[in-house]
Amino acid sequence: MPVKLGREVLAALVTAGVCAAAVAEPVVADPPSTAYAEILPAPVSARADRGGFTIDRHTTISAGPGARGVADHLAGILRPSTGRPLPIVPAGRRGNTIALTMDGSDGPRERYRLDVNGRGVTITAGRADGLFAGVQTLRQLVHGHTVPAGNVTDAPRFAYRGAMLDVARHYFTVAQVERYIDELVQYKISVLHLHLTDDQGWRLMIDSWPRLAAVGGSTAVGGDPGGYYTQAQYRAIVEYAASRFMTVIPEIDMPGHVNAALAAYPELTCDGVAPPLYTGTGVGFSSLCVPKEITYQFLDDVIGELAALTPGPYLHIGGDEAHATSRADYVTFMNRVQGIVAAHGKRVQAWHQIAAATPLPGTVAQYWGTTNAEVAAATGVVLSPANLAYLDMKYNDRTPLGQDWAALIEVRDAYDWDPGTYLPDVPSSAVRGVEAPLWTENLRTPDELEYMAFPRLAAIAELGWSPASTHDWDAFKVRLAAQAPRWRAQGIDFYPSTQISWR
Repeated sequence: MPVKLGREVLAALVTAGVCAAAVAEPVVADPPSTAYAEILPAPVSARADRGGFTIDRHTTISAGPGARGVADHLAGILRPSTGRPLPIVPAGRRGNTIALTMDGSDGPRERYRLDVNGRGVTITAGRADGLFAGVQTLRQLVHGHTVPAGNVTDAPRFAYRGAMLDVARHYFTVAQVERYIDELVQYKISVLHLHLTDDQGWRLMIDSWPRLAAVGGSTAVGGDPGGYYTQAQYRAIVEYAASRFMTVIPEIDMPGHVNAALAAYPELTCDGVAPPLYTGTGVGFSSLCVPKEITYQFLDDVIGELAALTPGPYLHIGGDEAHATSRADYVTFMNRVQGIVAAHGKRVQAWHQIAAATPLPGTVAQYWGTTNAEVAAATGVVLSPANLAYLDMKYNDRTPLGQDWAALIEVRDAYDWDPGTYLPDVPSSAVRGVEAPLWTENLRTPDELEYMAFPRLAAIAELGWSPASTHDWDAFKVRLAAQAPRWRAQGIDFYPSTQISWR
């Protein structure tokens, strides 16, 4: 490795007539950076070298075939933070470039390799989503205008790394949802589960049943303003997420959690009487009328329109807390609705109570319990245990926001469990991944969402991405502490847990 001598040392050597190459103890500059030990989520492997790359006014971003969208995303991040023009050029430039290259090789989706030396940065992946993941790692390595030298080889543990946002209890605008998406993807979250309907609000315009949005969407918890997305607005959210390699899974909760729909269309009740609009927080009191045929015509229309708007493979049909539906009716209903979803070319995702029915092949059960209850092992499972992964739970008994019915969840609680072994009756091969739900019964603003999500969201993200072998609370604390300056710069209102020595 070439050595770098200080000016004073060189001057002394020249004065003394000594050849620099003969010096036994050279002065070495730029020790390896610690930044590679602070990447979050932890990568499969990372190694720091001496030196680094400086982004200057001549630096370019070179994009190989299929990489232009990722290059645009990277430029949009680095131009404001570095003040450099960073033009995007075709692949092939050598030196002083950040090169994004797809090599076409097989391997896990989202795998990537990142290499940094004094000449530039190279991110190589088999697919564009891998390049995007590599860009999120690069973001954490850039300090001012420099990137420390080193390399990262990485791939995700689970393909499903999700976050749920409840826009039914309180409505959040398109811009607010898109901001949350941007906060999520920097930690390699790959799925946004949108809870679109509940007793307190229906948030999507359904053209064939317009009163769902006009009436059912007019309210929110506590009498706060309601709202709903037009189909164009919902499509904009889906496209925004897709541009960041995130899949949107929309949820229409049923057969319970439907008071907003029943208030809009009383023919969906068994007695034909519309209940009043609801702004409380109790659950389990509403139900679609299972014996009525109009119920299934309604759902066929709703699911059909939603499927046409949603390019992702899954639709979430809820299925939780259906206390006002008999068990026999619940089984009849869920089995029939699964067929409707399949008829519209989608797969079913549902809360883990779907195991009481007969899950179709490919159905994913989302476990939200707290007692390791039985889940149908034949289905894929996403883990969202409420006492570990629910971001609306209070951190401690002094937290001014959130709830505590499942647990008080500090950062270590959210981090210190293994999704692969959490359910003893479910083989690790059936675990699709993890999801961090954020319910909004008493969360009204983006700042409140952020305060409850961060820093625990980063803990769940690491459980989803990083190899189980890297799981270590003491190391995670260091990686998490390193995120604080980034969050402050982004204006993220995070909870300053005393478990972490924040920077």
